[in-house]
Amino acid sequence: MKKTLLALAALAATSAAFAQSSVTVYGVLDASVESVKGDKSVTRVASDNLSTSRIGFKGTEDIGGGTKANFALESGVKVDSGAQGDNNKFWNRAAWVGLANKDLGEVRLGRIDSAIGDIAGNVLSAQAYDDLVIVGTRAGASAKYRRVDNAITYIAPTLVPGLTSTLQYSTGTGTPVAGEVAGSSEGKAYGLSFKYAAGPLSAGLGYLSAKDESAGVAAKDKANATLVYAGYDLGMAKVTAYYNAETRPTVGSTTDNRRLTVTGAKVSVPVSPEFTAIVGASVARNVLGTVAGDDNVEIVTVKGIYNLSKRTSVYGMYTNVNNDTGTKLGVLAPTVTDKTTRGIAVGVRHMF
Repeated sequence: MKKTLLALAALAATSAAFAQSSVTVYGVLDASVESVKGDKSVTRVASDNLSTSRIGFKGTEDIGGGTKANFALESGVKVDSGAQGDNNKFWNRAAWVGLANKDLGEVRLGRIDSAIGDIAGNVLSAQAYDDLVIVGTRAGASAKYRRVDNAITYIAPTLVPGLTSTLQYSTGTGTPVAGEVAGSSEGKAYGLSFKYAAGPLSAGLGYLSAKDESAGVAAKDKANATLVYAGYDLGMAKVTAYYNAETRPTVGSTTDNRRLTVTGAKVSVPVSPEFTAIVGASVARNVLGTVAGDDNVEIVTVKGIYNLSKRTSVYGMYTNVNNDTGTKLGVLAPTVTDKTTRGIAVGVRHMF
């Protein structure tokens, strides 16, 4: 009887320990058939046009005193080929661990969304058919500062309802971009963000400053980027406007920087409980940073998303890119300037 009671007590203690911690496996699979035009038209199966395909693990453990240990591991995968995600890193989307306290906030260590990348990806939903990716902004392009390595990220406690604020410092980009030296101080970055959402109103700001971001820039030059947005839900439609501004090295110069800007707006209309239509338009200026000033781009995007269930959706999208005389951008970029390019995709997304 005594042994039985001891066994039951041990089982109860084990169950309580498991109840205080949890691990979740989750993922997204997104594939589509697209027809894209650059110099020629190409029809192909593609991945990640509505959402980035991924598999992830996240967990939390209550360690007492209002403090929890949290972690996340997330890897991108290309559904069209089964290949690994971008940047040749297995956990290319997230790899961090941290501690969170209800009164003091949360600290996360590791690879994570940058202050501007969080807004581009998680608020503005920037994917391959969207302007912030096509133009190659630091917030939208995964090879730049969509995410940062070796980061110390502090998420402040919520002092004002609806307001989230973050401070971030990276000791280096980990995998250097062109022109950087591995193991040096190059690629160090710091950032901050504020996001507010209450009722129909949402707004936010993200800022990032990095050293020696691009090849051909003088040593210890700073690359700055700011992304702001504001949205209002009218019920019949939600309108979101945004503005991205960042330094862009001038072609052929190591001393002069020009300022890339993207000004855009999106309108999301819930046509029915299952179907949402989204229309966006934007203008990007000084895309290449050339002195001539003829490197501007106009982009229009139309999307339709139909939810078959809570986890499965079908979608269609169209993007038109109008290049200036100095630019050659698109979902499939042409090799000559001053061409209008476009992309059309129809696909399915499943979340688990």
